[in-house]
Amino acid sequence: MSSYMKIGVISDTHNWFDPQVEKLFAGVDHILHAGDVGRSNIIVELEQIAPVTAVYGNTDDGLPLRETEVIELAGRKFMIHHIVDIHNPSETFQRRLLLAKPDVVVFGHTHKPFNQMIGKTLFLNPGSAGKKRFNDPRVVAILHCDANDLRVEFKHLE
Repeated sequence: MSSYMKIGVISDTHNWFDPQVEKLFAGVDHILHAGDVGRSNIIVELEQIAPVTAVYGNTDDGLPLRETEVIELAGRKFMIHHIVDIHNPSETFQRRLLLAKPDVVVFGHTHKPFNQMIGKTLFLNPGSAGKKRFNDPRVVAILHCDANDLRVEFKHLE
């Protein structure tokens, strides 16, 4: 049975937990962190808000996280993986995608928000929630999810 869920999506915190995240994620049912977490206490702080599923990013040395997670929420299958090159996906990633057949792929790494249906799969990058770098916007996403609809709402941290 599927039901409505509000999912907080965050990535690239790079050792920094922005205090605005707590307010923006108030009321979410689950949080997906797409890697480059930084210190493990970031996960602990997010867990004060809602259960967290997080993956290992390319700067997460020493964190006990997996490179890819697949989780079912609101009757939908989510695949979380840090580095996803939409235009030229690695063979490993393509194999995992074929195996998992996710409804949603959540990724990070580029620090740029991305929200696009490719085939029957929603590819979502919430952008970067870490401290400001370059001219990248600081963003998280809320995914409104049920059996019939996936709606992404980007929330700026500026």
